[in-house]
Amino acid sequence: MKRLSRIMLAIFLAVLMAGLLPVQVFADTPEYVSEIKIGMGAEAKDAKAALKGYTIIDTDLNQTANDGEFLSKGDKAVYIGYKTTKNRREAITDLALMNMKGGYSVAEYEALMETQMKSQILPFIKDFQVAINEYRANYNSRIKANRQRAIYIHDILNKLIDDDTKKGLGDLLLNPTKQELGDEAYNKLSDEEKMNHADLATIIAQSNGKATLLLKDLLTRACDTSTDTWINRFIATTYEDLIAQTGKSPTDARKELAKKYDDDANKILSMWETFRKQLLESDIAAEKLEDMEEPDEDEILDKIDSLDENSEVEEIVDAMEALSDVQEQTAECANNLADVAVATYLSTFNYGEGTLYDFFTQTKDAVEGEITMLYPMAAALSEGQSAGLEFISLRELVLITDQSKDYDDIQLDELNETSIYEGVDREIYKKGGVALTSDSLRQEAMLNESYTDTSSLSTLTRVFLALSIASGVGLVSSLLSKPLVSLVNKIRLASFNSAKSAAENAAGALIQAERKSFNKWVSMDMHFGQGSPKAQAALAEYNSVNAKKLANDKIIKSVFEPINVNSTAIKYFAIGFTVATVIFTAVTVYLSYQDMKEQYEVEFTPIPHYMIDEKDLIGYNEKGEKIVLKNQTAYYKAVECNRSSSDEYYSAVGTCADLNGDVGAQWLALYVAKNETENPILADSFTVKVDDNNIPAGYSTGIHMFGSETAFNLNSQPYDWNKSAKSVFVYFKRDESLKASAAGTSFSGGMLAVAGVGGVLLGAIAAGCATKVKKNKSKAEIA
Repeated sequence: MKRLSRIMLAIFLAVLMAGLLPVQVFADTPEYVSEIKIGMGAEAKDAKAALKGYTIIDTDLNQTANDGEFLSKGDKAVYIGYKTTKNRREAITDLALMNMKGGYSVAEYEALMETQMKSQILPFIKDFQVAINEYRANYNSRIKANRQRAIYIHDILNKLIDDDTKKGLGDLLLNPTKQELGDEAYNKLSDEEKMNHADLATIIAQSNGKATLLLKDLLTRACDTSTDTWINRFIATTYEDLIAQTGKSPTDARKELAKKYDDDANKILSMWETFRKQLLESDIAAEKLEDMEEPDEDEILDKIDSLDENSEVEEIVDAMEALSDVQEQTAECANNLADVAVATYLSTFNYGEGTLYDFFTQTKDAVEGEITMLYPMAAALSEGQSAGLEFISLRELVLITDQSKDYDDIQLDELNETSIYEGVDREIYKKGGVALTSDSLRQEAMLNESYTDTSSLSTLTRVFLALSIASGVGLVSSLLSKPLVSLVNKIRLASFNSAKSAAENAAGALIQAERKSFNKWVSMDMHFGQGSPKAQAALAEYNSVNAKKLANDKIIKSVFEPINVNSTAIKYFAIGFTVATVIFTAVTVYLSYQDMKEQYEVEFTPIPHYMIDEKDLIGYNEKGEKIVLKNQTAYYKAVECNRSSSDEYYSAVGTCADLNGDVGAQWLALYVAKNETENPILADSFTVKVDDNNIPAGYSTGIHMFGSETAFNLNSQPYDWNKSAKSVFVYFKRDESLKASAAGTSFSGGMLAVAGVGGVLLGAIAAGCATKVKKNKSKAEIA
């Protein structure tokens, strides 16, 4: 039995402490995408050379060759490279895009996290501190049972390492925390002295979600400094006793007791139905234990120990499947042991007209209708146990009252130490590196998008270009012989008409801009209210665009009035045309330069290293209140490229990739996610479509913008300087044969969720294994 309990505890700690899921390695597992990198270069060969060691998708994603477009700037080749894995946990599950003006905010993310720290983390520290105080008291207690329990918890906590102090939490939490010392006293300490004091705010906010749960779970088990247990106190106290203890009138006493115990009573009630079912099905659990065979631990451990880098895939699969079977069997055994142990234990306590077993098997409706019957139980809990009600189940709360367990039976020496930040990218907690995006931010960005002429040259530049051509034609005509004057005159008229048409067509962009800015003003006015700052800003933008449109109309009207050409008069205007040609040409060159400067000399803003959608960060508690979830895998990380420190824009965007090749009006950044709730991308599924808007058969998504699953054109007009570029779509498929995992890494203001059975295993091991049901125990005795 010791051998079984040891492997049960080892698996429990390995799974819960490190936040690991059962290993999934199968011979027929497909290749998934594990890493993405972007290669950029003046030519395709240069871009590909930067992707050595990666499988390259052999299509230039930056199809922006301009075919000699007027005053154009050369483009760069952009290629995607990727690496593969068979490990589900290493696989990329999504590829999303964000453009420089696409709707994200670093400031809003940091404000949200600051709010979370103030509203969720800092108040939460009080619950931890209460439990820590009882843990310390029991660790130094003269009461043998309490001290044994605290030492056992201490030894397990020491397997959890705080990377910042390099110490195990068991020892670390015996010293005052940073929060207990206060900022002033803590800051006066030397760096070496600070290593002896835990920063609870950092530990709670940044640690692996399951490590956070395990820490509070273990601390709750170490609570209660009394010589008796909460069950003994519960049995000895009635609701009437609590009323009498207040010394107030019955009416005032009931109000005081409700204020003091109602929250805890409702927390207990929320766990009632689950606990009741476990008790009622304890006889079924006992039967399952009868039929359960103890696994051959030596055989399993030998298989695992024999594995090395030279092992065949079949050997690895065999060993991992054997371990997975033991994990499942251990979980089932632990659940059954806990159910039987608790049912048996509660049946030994008389309460009211029956036993505690009878009390806890009442229907939830009956208890809810008379919630005051739970007040004595809430009053019986120690302060630390009350603080742990949201972390520990009723079954475990009962299990830890069994103080007959000899904790020396469990050996922890062979267990490896594990960082509490295992699997957590702590970079997401650094200021300035993470941006928040949301439907509202993206919509506002779309409304605020600047409306400019879609061509490379502005309307005014095109007007003066036409005038330069027309005046040049006029100059030539004045110098030609009379027979050619008529012909040149026709050419000049055609030039003027063409210039007028071009100017009028270009003005269409301003008309469209005027309409869009007007719609924006109206929507802002309706949404935020007349006179609001946003509505006023939208009105100012509309007035500005409208003024530009009116000015442009005036230019067209004044410059391109119908011209009646008199061939006799042309010769007198030779000097005038010469001067006009020089002036118009000079102005055209200057305006073209300004257009080019504005088009290409873009001031890039930094590319956030991480992007997270608000919907993946925000959840709701049982009260319907908005809370921040601790969801590490929902963060998207920016893909890196081969940009060096000597390249343009490096100071702004570093090595974060720009799919526009650093050419254009704004960057287009690619982000990857490894989300445990989504299925991984199949490496062999990448399909690229160039100049083809049809979705390939069997595909439903591809590289997409945040907020949309539809594959996005990587050469979309708003993000590329060349408006005639070919469209490029990159499609992919996910492995739909896998069930997405719902790993318990969520954190909220007092609401923690853990996947699987980790929360019950320790209780079963610590209290259940010693009370494994006797094979001849009858159902009547159990009940």
